[in-house]
Amino acid sequence: MNTKDYLTPTKKYKMVLSAVHMVYRLVNSTYNVKELSLRLTRLLCQFICASSSTIYIVDPQTKKVVLIAIFDNKINILLEKKKEIAQHGSREERKVTRGHAIFENHLVGLPLIADENVGAVFIRRTKKEPPFTDADKEILAVVAEQSVTAIRNLQLYEAQQKVILGSIEFIGKLLERHGHASATTHTPVFFKIIESLGKKLGVDNEAIDNLYYASVLRGAGAIDVPYDILAKTSHLTPDEFKIIRNQPAKSAELIRPVEFLRPVLPIILYHHENYDGSGYPSGLKKEQIPIGARILSVVDAFEAMTIERPYKNRLSTKEALEELKRNSGTQFDPKIVNAFIGLAKQKKFRKYLSLAE
Repeated sequence: MNTKDYLTPTKKYKMVLSAVHMVYRLVNSTYNVKELSLRLTRLLCQFICASSSTIYIVDPQTKKVVLIAIFDNKINILLEKKKEIAQHGSREERKVTRGHAIFENHLVGLPLIADENVGAVFIRRTKKEPPFTDADKEILAVVAEQSVTAIRNLQLYEAQQKVILGSIEFIGKLLERHGHASATTHTPVFFKIIESLGKKLGVDNEAIDNLYYASVLRGAGAIDVPYDILAKTSHLTPDEFKIIRNQPAKSAELIRPVEFLRPVLPIILYHHENYDGSGYPSGLKKEQIPIGARILSVVDAFEAMTIERPYKNRLSTKEALEELKRNSGTQFDPKIVNAFIGLAKQKKFRKYLSLAE
């Protein structure tokens, strides 16, 4: 018999408070809906002693399920692709995502509803485990109520991020039209190369997202650089070089007021630093340079070498890889160059590199 059947009002109150506190701590340490959903499924299983938990997230605009987080007491799974989502979930579960609740002995399903339907949460026990009690259901209802507010707020936050990034990308296109293309644009597969290299080096998803933002924003400061300096094919004068060296700081200054982009600032500021300390703006070397800046430096250099410009001929992939090797330990982090060279032996990554030419 489940001991929660015999919870006194005081113990039940403490359990509810504990559940609220659990969600509060989770929300304050999580900054996106995916991570919140995954972590919430784990905590629900631990807190209510269940064998598995599932959270469905519904897109506020389309009203369709766009994300499913699953925890089965062993691993977390995140489903985002349309095909995966379409193949998952029973008719009963789909019903809950549309606003209906399920209360059964070994399954509880609650819709997550704020001013509109946000999704659904499910908790399961096996037939060998004791059935859910009324106390379990009450606690789950409290957790669902707290979670839906957190999910909705994060959705709004992510929507704001998209608006900000969209505006920044628009600025990049504007710069391109005004002749600042070399400072802002990338080949379509640039971000695939960044992502693959980041994963190879073991950086987490948040760091890879920050690399994406940094690669989009790194040239924002070019808006203050005269076009005749950016387009110059001959050697820069000391004064002109000083202006160019100040561009990363200008880019960082432009995005500093955007709070969620704060982790991106060091990558933008220091991606022109060299591994041996000969770079700019601060003369950092080796591990003093943020890992994101070291990664962006290598990918940026590869792309610059393999793209045709009016003032230079492009290198082939093979020639660019040789150039990375030649500058390993001086301009570039040897560990990152070795990872890049290793990936270049893989068919999928070689395709990315060929498309970048």
